[in-house]
Amino acid sequence: MDERSRPYRSVLYIPGSKARALEKARTLPVDAIIFDLEDAVAPDAKAEARETLRAELDAGGYGQTARLVRVNALDTEWGADDIAAMRGADFHGLLLPKVDAPADLDAAAGHLGDDLPLWAMMETPRGILNAAAIAAHPRLAGFVAGTNDLAKELGCAMRADRLPMVYALETMLMAARAEGKVAVDGVFNHFRDEDGLRAECEQGRDLGFDGKTLIHPAQVATANAVFAPAAEDIELARRQIEAFEAAEARGEGVAVVDGQIVENLHVETARRTLAKAEAIAALAH
Repeated sequence: MDERSRPYRSVLYIPGSKARALEKARTLPVDAIIFDLEDAVAPDAKAEARETLRAELDAGGYGQTARLVRVNALDTEWGADDIAAMRGADFHGLLLPKVDAPADLDAAAGHLGDDLPLWAMMETPRGILNAAAIAAHPRLAGFVAGTNDLAKELGCAMRADRLPMVYALETMLMAARAEGKVAVDGVFNHFRDEDGLRAECEQGRDLGFDGKTLIHPAQVATANAVFAPAAEDIELARRQIEAFEAAEARGEGVAVVDGQIVENLHVETARRTLAKAEAIAALAH
């Protein structure tokens, strides 16, 4: 499945060191999993986590769920070994932390040695300022917003409206969309606050993100619901396409649906809505 057509509504972090969590992840209705060898794994458990994760990936059983592996940065003592341990495993992309520039992707590609897609954590001021160049890298498949680290680097408040973060979020989105790449929003830390999670998912969706990274399985249902086209959106999309095609058959360039003009650009959006709904329906969870 093409990365831009694959749903990324829910993207759940799973520690690579926890065999029980890795097993449970096979049963979760998530669109994607980030198997984490970085922040979620203590320094003295890094080597064992690599072995555990590699064994679970080799065992399979994750179905159509997109599988990303977040390795440690190459300037750490673990990064190169992480990539070497994952080479040839059954996953869809290598997620690199704290990407500052395209050179970071070049370095990872050199260690990986094949055509596996790369993903970039966007979590530093320099990375945000270089977002356009990073997005244009030929190996890059998508961005993951690292909002916790970015807030720490900026020294900004973690407000419910995320106003201090909006410039960074929109910058990475603009870069991703310019290059046709996936963009996934950052985590919501208060996993027991369902109302807060829903509000932040809705904000991310309205900004244009493809989905949200999650820290707990309890967050999956909300993210899946918010980032999926609503039934009324699907029905409207179908009516817009039908009306526009009928108008074209009459030699007209626009149609009217529910009192609003429908032009070709609206039809393109409608077709994307239907394609996303179909891709979600095709996932076998």
